[in-house]
Amino acid sequence: MPVTHNGVCYRLADAHAHIYPEKIAEKATASVGGFYGLHMEYVVLPAVLAERGGAAGIDRFLVCSVATKVEQVPSINRFISETCAQYPQFLGLAAWHQEAEDVPAGLDSIQKLGLRGIKLHPDFQEFHIDDPAMLPLYRGVAERGLPILFHMGDSRTDFSAPIRLARVLDKVPELTCIAAHLGGYTQWKAARECLKGGRVYTDCSSSLSFLTPEEARESIAHFGPERVMFGTDFPMWPVEEELARFFALGLTREENAQILYGTFGALFGLEELPCG
Repeated sequence: MPVTHNGVCYRLADAHAHIYPEKIAEKATASVGGFYGLHMEYVVLPAVLAERGGAAGIDRFLVCSVATKVEQVPSINRFISETCAQYPQFLGLAAWHQEAEDVPAGLDSIQKLGLRGIKLHPDFQEFHIDDPAMLPLYRGVAERGLPILFHMGDSRTDFSAPIRLARVLDKVPELTCIAAHLGGYTQWKAARECLKGGRVYTDCSSSLSFLTPEEARESIAHFGPERVMFGTDFPMWPVEEELARFFALGLTREENAQILYGTFGALFGLEELPCG
């Protein structure tokens, strides 16, 4: 179902959404809310995401989950893969953990499951993005053409500082990465100073409620609409509110269409969806 704004029809993809199995969903939702000091609007369940997002007009969802222990990785990735089979509008990212020892075998497993890339959350997982021990992973995913979605930025820690991703890209420039939250949650200026070009994408999740429209437009212009994707960071924010914040930026029709679906579709090789 497309979205109409000011008489213009748009297709919509959510490039940043979290899901968890039902048995841990409530606990995981509370944990995320506690970490950021925020009230979670929804429980992190696939059915809730599909229902709420679909009602708001979202056609495609990039879904992920985070492994805080290395032994969690196989079960999380099976869950993501099985959920994507159940919900064809979902595209899944694999979990990974910095203690994984066999990178080629792990990447083989991810691709056999049909997952489209990897999600890393350095602050939850407690590792520095530019830790030299992560370079085999970065080189491995680059060789296979897989993107990595990085949680970026946090004023309380230094794990995901934008400069750390910039250092990685100096060493692995062929890496396709999605620097979430307009390049750095609470560190938007730093992200603009050191992240751009190459294969750097971003999403606008968990950013628009903190930035002025002028600041958000500055970040979008810095990366370029062809490298920016709409995202809700489900369950962090109500979908309708994030969409209203996005349209309040006052971007052009072409920029809206690019960010709401065009960039996502191009990155993941999806078909263009007719509007109306």
